[in-house]
Amino acid sequence: MTLKLHHINLVTDDVARLDRFYRDVLGLSAETGGLPTIDRRRDIVGDVAFRTDGAIQMHLAQKDVHAAFKTGTAVNPLSHGHIAYRTDDLDAFKAHLEEKGIPYADWGNQAVSGWSQIFFYDPDGNVIEVHEVDE
Repeated sequence: MTLKLHHINLVTDDVARLDRFYRDVLGLSAETGGLPTIDRRRDIVGDVAFRTDGAIQMHLAQKDVHAAFKTGTAVNPLSHGHIAYRTDDLDAFKAHLEEKGIPYADWGNQAVSGWSQIFFYDPDGNVIEVHEVDE
């Protein structure tokens, strides 16, 4: 089981404004490859823009304080943002969290088609995502 930093998700009430900032001030480019496909049928994820420095993606998402209610899970990654890691074995990582006594919310692929996602909190309440690309 490996983990690699994949993206940083920032939430905002104005996605276009935040996207312009990361484009114009930091010079990040529009991400074109390896993007998640947002599942719009479930109305879980609102507006989103993608930027990159060439290695790490930035997901600039519309703030939604009700996302956990919509998914029936305990962790809301769209209220204050999160950092995300990609793994090659999500089941092994879930077993690792269970062994450590760390609860997690299993979003499956409710929000992103083709990704299985879990979310959990660090000791200070920051949200962490770990996902695996579905085969």
